[in-house]
Amino acid sequence: MRKSRLQAANLEGNADDVEAAFYDALQNADLDRLMACWADEDEIVCIHPGGPRVVGPVAIRATFEAMFANGSIRAWPERVRKVESIASCVHNLLERVEVLTPQGPRQAWVIATNIWHKTAQGWRLVAHHASPGTPSEIQEVSDTPSVLH
Repeated sequence: MRKSRLQAANLEGNADDVEAAFYDALQNADLDRLMACWADEDEIVCIHPGGPRVVGPVAIRATFEAMFANGSIRAWPERVRKVESIASCVHNLLERVEVLTPQGPRQAWVIATNIWHKTAQGWRLVAHHASPGTPSEIQEVSDTPSVLH
């Protein structure tokens, strides 16, 4: 199933803006808006935590439709690290996810990578890869110097 030009035209701005629209669509279980964030390409790819590689817009739409059958996905991007170029951006981030348990809502953390390409319709997602979650906040190992020279 292809996105309509109208859906694609509603998403303007840079990769950060479209990423915000993606997470807003997750939180509101808005399948059409979520799919409008994706590039209109056969080789787009999505890997949900612990899941298989899902390739193509029809298959990706089906996975999110099944997930939304249980309600919205309460996920917020945090600690985004970016590598940007003229026509692509790679965002590696932590997703803080609210999980409903019998004891009430709990936080989980997922490491995710979103890859954005600048297309004729603007910035669009071409790959989303999320790790299995963990109940504790994920630590980061970095070679950033602690002393400024």
